[in-house]
Amino acid sequence: MDQKTRSRMMSGIRGKNTKPELALRRALHARGFRFRLHSGRVQGRPDLVLPKHRAIVFVHGCFWHRHEGCRYATNPASRQGFWQAKFEANVVRDGAVRSALLEEGWRVATVWECALRRPAQVEISSLLLAEWLLGCSAEVEIGGADVSGDNLHVPQR
Repeated sequence: MDQKTRSRMMSGIRGKNTKPELALRRALHARGFRFRLHSGRVQGRPDLVLPKHRAIVFVHGCFWHRHEGCRYATNPASRQGFWQAKFEANVVRDGAVRSALLEEGWRVATVWECALRRPAQVEISSLLLAEWLLGCSAEVEIGGADVSGDNLHVPQR
């Protein structure tokens, strides 16, 4: 693909209010959860901040944030060095932000884009997230092409 077409395509990619993020927000709101959006007062500008639960939710795109083992985390064929460096920087930054938030006493959830592709997946993901919000674990990661209770990963701390 030529540079002009690639540039046009890349400029259309949003960082906020993406379709997966909007779907999760609607589902959580329907479950009675209230949240702040993209708060600049919290490190990393998380997608959702739930102060009542002292919780942060990041909705990560599988491509940009390199969801390990996901079929959507593909590598572009052109400028491979550039993309590798870009992806590595994203992953390092995500880890640093997550660690800093946990140290500050926040609970951190990561919901992957692949877990929000179909309405049924959105419902399952929002249910898993709601259970986590009402629980007491510090972190949760929700993802997988077929989101089910088996895909819930709660890291041990």
